[in-house]
Amino acid sequence: MGAVQTDVSVLSSHVCDQWVTGEVRPATPVVVDAVTGEPIARVSADGLDLAAAVAHARDVGGPGLRAHTFTERAAMLQEVVAALNDAKDELYELSARAGSSRSDAWGDVDGGIGTMASIASRAARKLPDAHVWVDQDLVRLSRDDTFHAVQAQVAMPGVAVHVNAFNYPVWGMLEKFAPALLAGMPCIAKPAPQAGFVAHRAFEMLVEVGVLPPGAVQLVMGGAVDLLAHLDHRDVLAFTGSAATARRLKAHPAIGERNVRFNAETDSVNASVLAPDVPAGSDIHAAFLDEVVGQVTNKSGQRCTSIRRVLVPADRLDEVSGELAERFGALVLGDPRRDDVDLGPLVDATQRETVLASIERLAGGADLLTGPDPTSLVGVDGDPGTFVAPTVLRARDARSAVVHDVEAFGPVVTVVGYDDAADAADLVALGGGGLVASVFATGVTTEVVDLVRALAPHHGRVLVVDETARRRQTGHGTPLARLHHGGPGRAGGGSELGGLDSLHHYLQRVAIQGSPELLTAVTGRWVSGAPRHHGTHPFRTTFDALEVGDSVTAGPREITREDIDAFADLTGDHFYAHTDEEAAARNPLFGGIVAHGYLLLSVAAGLFVAPEEGPVLANTGLDALRFMKPVRPGDEVTVTLTCMGKADRPGEEHGEVRWAVELVDGDGDLAAVYELLTMVARA
Repeated sequence: MGAVQTDVSVLSSHVCDQWVTGEVRPATPVVVDAVTGEPIARVSADGLDLAAAVAHARDVGGPGLRAHTFTERAAMLQEVVAALNDAKDELYELSARAGSSRSDAWGDVDGGIGTMASIASRAARKLPDAHVWVDQDLVRLSRDDTFHAVQAQVAMPGVAVHVNAFNYPVWGMLEKFAPALLAGMPCIAKPAPQAGFVAHRAFEMLVEVGVLPPGAVQLVMGGAVDLLAHLDHRDVLAFTGSAATARRLKAHPAIGERNVRFNAETDSVNASVLAPDVPAGSDIHAAFLDEVVGQVTNKSGQRCTSIRRVLVPADRLDEVSGELAERFGALVLGDPRRDDVDLGPLVDATQRETVLASIERLAGGADLLTGPDPTSLVGVDGDPGTFVAPTVLRARDARSAVVHDVEAFGPVVTVVGYDDAADAADLVALGGGGLVASVFATGVTTEVVDLVRALAPHHGRVLVVDETARRRQTGHGTPLARLHHGGPGRAGGGSELGGLDSLHHYLQRVAIQGSPELLTAVTGRWVSGAPRHHGTHPFRTTFDALEVGDSVTAGPREITREDIDAFADLTGDHFYAHTDEEAAARNPLFGGIVAHGYLLLSVAAGLFVAPEEGPVLANTGLDALRFMKPVRPGDEVTVTLTCMGKADRPGEEHGEVRWAVELVDGDGDLAAVYELLTMVARA
């Protein structure tokens, strides 16, 4: 990439729901094919009205998204996922021009689509069909059910600006879009220029689906530092890239003075540790070597989670570093589209120069065993100046600062010897915080457990591979949509993933206090003490006709000693508090025979269930069960069932209904409370 004069077109940006081309200037960057050096496109955001883009996101995109519930937004993303899956082959072809093999592109393209699918699917199942997410139990602030509070999360009224790295142009964009859009926050994506043409086409495909509201997503190709000037406390900046760039962004007035939320995922000198108990030639030893080799061949080591430091027992330093050097030396470089090629080029010549400079710095504390200059390239006509041979270095001093500080963002590893597990943990910690560390061990020993505990505070993820997990483990470098992805210290201190936790960056947590009626109206979730609607039995009401607050009260029913004995005989639960008068009398909590808790649940169901065939299809779960007061033989119980909330299931003929169940005794005291989940037919 450089200021080359060429006739290639400028990649347009998508701003204010229009495709707009930035101005071409003498220094406008040109993106080139990583394998052939052929110019692909220019990238420019010069002349774009970025203030208008931010305003459009806030004024048009945000209200359009927030008009929909969490469930409806999840359904939109599921449509996007289906469309991208149908058209993804084109993205594979483009990825090869950025130096990616088919397997590399799979992690980016299918990985990105799969991440969006995973987050959207969990949101559809777990989040409410509402505009407010109540994420904790009701806080009761009055004994008479007239004043309470809810801990809730609501969409922020700003825009999410996403600055993405070059190595995963599709995954990086989709894994940030998914939680932001689900939260109800519009997005402006700014891809890195080197592989921006891949992100550009993926964005075009996303827009072509036509399911997202106007202004929900925008794309800025080229430099976009000016975007930050228009951000304030309503907004979020999510960044993936170098720690140096992250530091510059943190110093921007938007972050320091206007309190723009900032989430960063940056450098990480990730480590993999071969535990002392692993014998040479064992399956775990082989798995360890395979993992290190796999990490440098995948994306040619251009992954934020790649292994940079390989820690082995000091007495095996020469052995393991020699094995890795032999394996690295046998790898084939060339056109990543060929089946006989193990790894392709770096993304461009500038990146190659950066990696070579990092290797030179590492050589100040380590001996070069193999690499970095390629001896031959398969399927490449000439040398485009983008290839670095897989490189192994062996640390001369395990505590050399440069070994633990320099991240060579390419196919480069440094092998470091350690004395014992405690020493290994200390050496890994010298990296200053990382995204991931892995441990390869034969089994679960005290030494391994202590090592994992010592590594955990310094990383966002710790992978342990032993004989039990070896065949099913997902890999050192693989972030999973449901797991935390981020890390402390130099790794940025943020978190891009984590299942539904990834939505928290784009939501405002708020405690709302008020009457039960007010809280119910604001959240769309019935709160104890709010009005109930008594009429048609709610179990006889279809999903669409059912309203929050619809309720039925049934009972009383006396709980007899015969009921308790029969339940004990039926279930085999002869716990003494239900069956032995003398032993139950000695129990300090009961002081006599009491009914089984599960008997009370069964009795409650017998009172409120409408037995005839109707719209209720199945009971699918029970949450937040609490037994509040013992029920004794001769006590009467009454149950009240209230529609607490509804979760739509778009495209299905039923939805999920959450019911609040309150069981009281003859004195009106709560004996049990819980939430019941059922599937209810629409018609």
